[in-house]
Amino acid sequence: MKEKSIELLNKAVADEMHAVHQYMYFHFHCDDQGYDLLASLFKRTAVEEMIHVEKLAERILFLKGDVELKAKQDVEKLHDVKKMLQMAADMEKESAEEYNIWANESAKNNDNATKKIFEELVDDEERHFDQFDNEIDQLKKFGDNYLALQSIERSRSRESGGTTE
Repeated sequence: MKEKSIELLNKAVADEMHAVHQYMYFHFHCDDQGYDLLASLFKRTAVEEMIHVEKLAERILFLKGDVELKAKQDVEKLHDVKKMLQMAADMEKESAEEYNIWANESAKNNDNATKKIFEELVDDEERHFDQFDNEIDQLKKFGDNYLALQSIERSRSRESGGTTE
């Protein structure tokens, strides 16, 4: 039981580490392009994913396992905002599906504490998916004007002496 839980928790760590790296990469590029709202969304989500890593690591250590801090895969170098958002939505949807399965597997192994962690992660990943999906809908509805407005708002803020993140 304990070994299987540690294995699943470490798979989740790898997934979350990949998300942290990918979303920070997207944050840097959105920020560079002047898309402050999207840059902020990616950064906030990356921070939440870091908190997930911490919860997972704490459980692994409680079970007397070792935390494997390896990302699931390397960062994909995308610069197109639409592709960034689609990738993020797909990542979140896949994570929620996997965590649901792993929650059920943890229950079968009589590890309700690990099951509860996975259930909480499902809630967060579904919320993240919804945020990215809403941004995709905004882009579809308003097209590149949606991105232009973010860039213009940054310029206005800088002209008035305001700062960005």
